Amino acid sequence: TPSIGARAQPLSTGPHEVCSLPLLCSQCKDPLKSQLSVLQSHVLSLLSLSLTVKFVNCGQGGLVQFECSNPSDFHIEADGVVYALRPLTASTLRAVPLVIVARDETNQQQWQTQVRLTPPIGQSQQEIWFPSRQTDSSSVGQLKRMKRDWVIPPINVPENSRGEFPQDLVRIRSDNDKNRSLRYSVTGPGADQPPTGIFIIHPISGELSVMKPLDREHISNFHLRAHAVDLNGNQVESPIDIVINVIDMNDNRPEFIHQIWNGTIPEGSKPGTFVMTVTSVDKDDPKTANGMLRYKIVSQNPESPTSNMFTINNKTGGIITVAAGLDREKVPQYTLIIQATDMEGNPMYGLSNTATAVIKVTDINDNPPEFTAETFFGEVPENRVNVIVANLTVTDKDQPNTPAWNTVYKITGGDPTGRFSVPTDPTTNEGLVTVVKPIDYEISRTYVLTVVAVNEVSLARGIHSPRQSTATVSIRVIDVNESPNFEPNPKLIKLEEGMQPESALTTFTAQDPDRFMQQTIRYTRLSDPANWLRIDPNTGHITTIAVLDRESPYVKDNMYSATFLASDSGIPPASGTGTLQIFLLDINDNAPHVYPQETEMCEKPEPNGFNITALDGDLSPNAGPFAFELANRPSDVRRNWTITRLSGDFAQLSLKIGFLESGIYEIPIIITDSGNLPMSNTSYLRVKVCQCDHNGDCTDQQHIVAAGLGTGAIIAILLCIIILLILVLLFVVWMKRRDKERQAKQLLIDPEDDVRDNILKYDEEGGGEEDQDYDLSQLQQPDTIEPDAIKPVGIRRMDERPLHPEPQYPIRSAAPHPGDIGDFINEGLKAADNDPTAPPYDSLLVFDYEGSGSTAGSLSSLNSSSSGGDQDYDYLNDWGPRFRKLADMYGGSDD
Repeated sequence: TPSIGARAQPLSTGPHEVCSLPLLCSQCKDPLKSQLSVLQSHVLSLLSLSLTVKFVNCGQGGLVQFECSNPSDFHIEADGVVYALRPLTASTLRAVPLVIVARDETNQQQWQTQVRLTPPIGQSQQEIWFPSRQTDSSSVGQLKRMKRDWVIPPINVPENSRGEFPQDLVRIRSDNDKNRSLRYSVTGPGADQPPTGIFIIHPISGELSVMKPLDREHISNFHLRAHAVDLNGNQVESPIDIVINVIDMNDNRPEFIHQIWNGTIPEGSKPGTFVMTVTSVDKDDPKTANGMLRYKIVSQNPESPTSNMFTINNKTGGIITVAAGLDREKVPQYTLIIQATDMEGNPMYGLSNTATAVIKVTDINDNPPEFTAETFFGEVPENRVNVIVANLTVTDKDQPNTPAWNTVYKITGGDPTGRFSVPTDPTTNEGLVTVVKPIDYEISRTYVLTVVAVNEVSLARGIHSPRQSTATVSIRVIDVNESPNFEPNPKLIKLEEGMQPESALTTFTAQDPDRFMQQTIRYTRLSDPANWLRIDPNTGHITTIAVLDRESPYVKDNMYSATFLASDSGIPPASGTGTLQIFLLDINDNAPHVYPQETEMCEKPEPNGFNITALDGDLSPNAGPFAFELANRPSDVRRNWTITRLSGDFAQLSLKIGFLESGIYEIPIIITDSGNLPMSNTSYLRVKVCQCDHNGDCTDQQHIVAAGLGTGAIIAILLCIIILLILVLLFVVWMKRRDKERQAKQLLIDPEDDVRDNILKYDEEGGGEEDQDYDLSQLQQPDTIEPDAIKPVGIRRMDERPLHPEPQYPIRSAAPHPGDIGDFINEGLKAADNDPTAPPYDSLLVFDYEGSGSTAGSLSSLNSSSSGGDQDYDYLNDWGPRFRKLADMYGGSDD
């Protein structure tokens, strides 16, 4: 791999770029790359340039000779060191790229690489000249042809420069600045457009400078335009374009897209199995070594069974397995630390970063289920179904609740009749040996089953089921007392109806399936709707206790059913039922009767006949055809009526006379069936004759009565009406009595509801001194209106006054003397002071009456006189604590 480095005296170097040229070794035919680290900016005025070109010959040991394309300026020695033979200028460096050729002397094959040399910034300033304008006058008419503008090569500026700022880049020059003063300027992003202030130009000297460090990851290049004008602002030169490329530096670490990567790999995978791909990004230039990443695995945890179970593609980040032995049951998960390094993985100069890769080993069915015991035991009572006999337990090292762990149980032997099944418990993965068909102890007392356990999915290739995947289940059957069984059930017999009581029918017995138990069976009748049969409790012999009648409502389709119960003597006793079906054969035991039994016709019928038939409870041939004839009595029957046979089942009854008076007629008709012993019956046909209108409908009252309600129905309706009227009358009387009691309660009060010893509040408190008009009639006592003699003891009116001796108030004369008025008032005041029933405030007031019998008197005497010494208030102490204060105030001394 050719590369260039410094030799001899060190040179001040700036950022360098890498170019790659494919090479091919002639001996090993392996693709090679020529990596060239180019010194980008150097001052070569008086310093000697020395470079070293290294060539790798794939270990073949052939002799290689080096040559350069510019031997006048450069010399390359046998060890690949390139020297500058003389001082070089910038124009010499840019003239032609230096080509280094390596030639194999044995087979004359050769390889070559290029060396690009650029002067460093700040040591030798580059000048950019505006293109000169030349005039071509050889054309007709003195036409001026301008020379095509020069193509200015880009200016390379390294990012993150730490040098002094402003830092000169190039100098813009014009040929016209020799004879006049010019002003230079630049425009574009980075100059006068955002981001502004990055590049400036000296207006007089034309030196273009950068003002701050550049960031390639932010802006990779700038496009500026240089202008030259005179002092008046007139354009002297056409603007030229300047491109400034920002050279990348390795200033960004690789960044993983995810810090934690999750992947899976099935256990038992072969080496080389792909797992997953991790990805990292670097903001540096991917075309340079700064952005070229390489991956590697730093660590693996756990290091089992080896420390290198995985490897990673250093360029793509793809992780694959490199070793066998992945076993989920031993190591369910691996954790890898992945490192990404730029500079093509150079650990000395490259920047690196790490991420975590978590690889879960997924389960495959590499562990078959194994029973925990070779033999399982269980027992079950006979004749029981859907009963769990035994629980089969297994162990499986695979991941629980997966198809590789879920177990399926299969019975491979010992159950030829399919009486058992082994479903799986979804929670515990156990096998539940279940009885699905009844088991008879008398047939088989034990069962030995062979059960195989497998998974829902097949075992992985190369894995075989061990002996532990098969187990034996021994089941013991427990004998229980079984119910006796009737055979056959139901039992069918055929008999003619009409069998007399105490006739033997059949013997209906049951068999006890418990052959190993000595038991007796007793029989009882369980269901006999018509109560026709009797069964012997010991022998099961069935006899009749009534006549069997096929026409009974309990017989359906000639079939009568009775149920009998057979009980054994076991502990506890068991019983079984059996059904006896008796098919009754018909005999001629029912006489026919006329149908319909009632009909209507007009007094003058048109037509004068109607059809009749007969009904017989027997079946053919004991029923029709029927024979119809009129009875001989009464004699007017044959005189007024005639009967004609229409068919075997129908006949026509006709009126011989043209008019028949309205009324109800009962016509006797003799009907005979066709039985082996024919039966005859005289049946009465009720004919209602009525007056008819022109449509033939009855119109007289007799028809209506005949067609109306019967006597019993009419009497029942009348009784209901009478009872309803009585109930209404009782309700009215009760309501009136209730109103009277309510009124009486408003005037009467029980002694317990007396208002004594209570302070009552009234809306009207009475008048004062301004009330001068008195109505003396208000002083009249209400008990003068209603004497006490007519009131019962213990009952008082609510408006009755207390029972106290009435004081003697003075009687004012009709025409009193003015001098007597004062005496009258004083006497009235004195009487009022001693009157316990007087109203307060010494005024004539109207109050609601508080009731009679109060011993409290009135409080009117509190302010009615100047002195209370004449009044005895000691009785207030007997009224309770509420009135003791009044007794102290008015019953004591004047103090």
